[in-house]
Formats: sequence, structure tokens, C-alpha cells
Amino acid sequence: MTAKVDFSDVEWRSVTWTMLVTLFLRAYESRSPRSILNDRAAAELVDRIDYDWPRIERTTAPRSNQYTVTLRARALDDWTGEFLTAHPDATVLHLGCGLDSRAFRLNLPADVRWFDVDMPEVIAMRRRVIEERTGYRMIASSVTGAAWFDDIPTDRPTLVVAEGLVMYLTEDEIRELLQRITDRFPSGQIVFDAMPPSIVRAQKLFKSSIRSAAQVQGWNRRLRCVEETTPWRLYPLVPSRFLRGIYWAMASLPWLRSFERLYRFSF
Repeated sequence: MTAKVDFSDVEWRSVTWTMLVTLFLRAYESRSPRSILNDRAAAELVDRIDYDWPRIERTTAPRSNQYTVTLRARALDDWTGEFLTAHPDATVLHLGCGLDSRAFRLNLPADVRWFDVDMPEVIAMRRRVIEERTGYRMIASSVTGAAWFDDIPTDRPTLVVAEGLVMYLTEDEIRELLQRITDRFPSGQIVFDAMPPSIVRAQKLFKSSIRSAAQVQGWNRRLRCVEETTPWRLYPLVPSRFLRGIYWAMASLPWLRSFERLYRFSF
């Protein structure tokens, strides 16, 4: 039996704790017989990590809240899959990866180069439970730094995935990051989620909002919006009729639909 890895020093309700919550919700949903995400790697990580998971379960009410996380992740997974089908030898930059297991739950083509990037303390946590392997590397750096880009080859189409990240960056940091990406890589796509101003104003941890794709294109002329949507559009995948109705409303009513937006840009 694989030994448990002790994460009990993670402070409750810290930023690091939120990564464990997200991991738990993905794992919880993936144990369902009608799973949307099928994230077996997340379930294996939860089994391996020694933490107060029962307390997280009591706090997060996963029976209903699991879909807030998994619908967003599934939408970004679908976009990632589409890009890799078109470019099976692509480079993928997964920014602010946290404890996400996207590189392992997707059926990646053999020639894909995948880089998970996050703060040194986060990557240190990942290395305790995840090993690098052929085609997969972890980079310990703030995503807003410039030096780590030197480690990334530029000879292939490049996909940049940023889930649950940009709202924690300032607008200047987002603009600089987008500029570095489009300056360095000849072609590719950037996919991410963002919050509108009304939500950001209500959350102390959030630093920036995005109103529309047009705002982002105004920051960087190389970016062209391929799609702007909501994760709630995947409500038909929710197995519970009652919860499916709630997510239908979130996808249909404008003031709920804008609660969280997904963006896909090409460059």
C-alpha cells in the first residue's frame, strides 16, 4: 500500500486550502457512476493525501457544489481536447495549476509537451504526490515572472490554459502575461475563466474582472476571440434533475449567466 502524504499543515481557509477543496470536489464528482469529469487521478490523489477530508466535505456541501467546479473544468478540458486533436504535437502551458490533474485525466497524444506552472510552494506540494515523466514537467515560478518562459520551446503550436487564475492577478499583470505569450509563441490559443466586476467587488481575494472578450482584445491586438461562453451551458450533463434545472437557469438567465465566463482566444 502506498504511504499517505501528510498535508495536515495546510492552514484552514488559506489559498493552499482552496486547492485541496477544488481537488476534493473533482474527486467527489469523479466517483459518481455518471461522472462528468472522470478525474480518476484526482480521486487517487485524495486517497493518497492525509488531510481532514470529512471536514472539507461538511464545509463544501459537495452534493450540490461539485458541479460548479466540474462543469468549468469539463468545458476547459473540451477546448483542450479540441486543440490537441488539431495539434497532436502541441506544447501546453497549464498556468496556476494548483493540484489539478488535467494532464493525467485527459487522453493526451504521445507527442504533447505539457508544463504545469505555479508558485514554488505549490509545485513543492505537487512534487510530494506527482512525479514528472516523459512529456510532462513542473515549473516552480509565479506565472507573472518572465524568466520561466526561457524554459519553454517555441517550435510548436502552443495552448495556454489558466483555470481559476486571472481573477487573482491585477489587470496590469494579466496584460503583461498575455503580451509575453503572444510575443514568444508564433501561434496557439489561450483559454481561461474570469469573473465580471459585480462578483469581483464582492470578493476580497479577487483583484481584477473582465467584462467581455472585446476588453481583452483591446489589450492585445494579436488575440482573436474564438468563443466566449459560460460553463453552465453544460447543464445537460448534470445527472440530478433538480440540480440540472438550477444550472439550466444559470445558463439561461443573463444575470446568472455572467457569474462566470469562459474565454477562448487564438493568436
